[in-house]
Amino acid sequence: MSDDRLIVALDVPNVLHGLDMVQRIGDAASFYKIGLGMLTGGGLALANELKAELGKRVFLDLKLFDIGATIEAAVRGIAQYDLDLLTVHGDPQVVRAACEGKAGTGLKIMAVTVLTSLDRADLDANMIVPGDIHEITLERAARALEAGADGVIASPQEAAMIRALPQAKGRLIVTPGVRPAGAAAGDQKRIATPHQAIADGADHIVVGRPIWQAADPAAAARAVIAELPAR
Repeated sequence: MSDDRLIVALDVPNVLHGLDMVQRIGDAASFYKIGLGMLTGGGLALANELKAELGKRVFLDLKLFDIGATIEAAVRGIAQYDLDLLTVHGDPQVVRAACEGKAGTGLKIMAVTVLTSLDRADLDANMIVPGDIHEITLERAARALEAGADGVIASPQEAAMIRALPQAKGRLIVTPGVRPAGAAAGDQKRIATPHQAIADGADHIVVGRPIWQAADPAAAARAVIAELPAR
């Protein structure tokens, strides 16, 4: 039995690999993330097929960032696919434009705070304001939610702080950087286990390689779900 608190990241090369993985996982998962890496490999077509033909929920993770008019137009185009979640950068002007673009649809705009692959040294290299990375993430989340975001993307290490924000009431928190007990961290730096992420306030966790690289992806997905707290 699947649990839609788990979002499986289909970080595979193209639509054929993606469909094969979904078939191998079967009813062990009902929610999938399609990211930028698969966009040129038929990612939008796969998203549409998963949603319209297979009845899956779909999180399109494109992390859009551009001028307002372009964001609004891009989101309006994506909204026609009737997908569930779409990421944009958490800058307030980007969030506001995305909300204009999705107006009247069920698409939820998820604001990216600080990528889970970054630490303070990375922020320094990128000339981001000094300060604690968790506090910066919290402030970006608050500003994005005030701008109208339906939820935020943040590391599980910030989930509890974000959930405590007044602006987070009724909004979604989705946490990448989740690793089952004993799994390698890979390129993620701010991680937690599935149980900890949900217990700290995340609505959904995103897990990729520990599932799709497994010899039995369906069993791997079920093992992640088994780690989640009871609803």
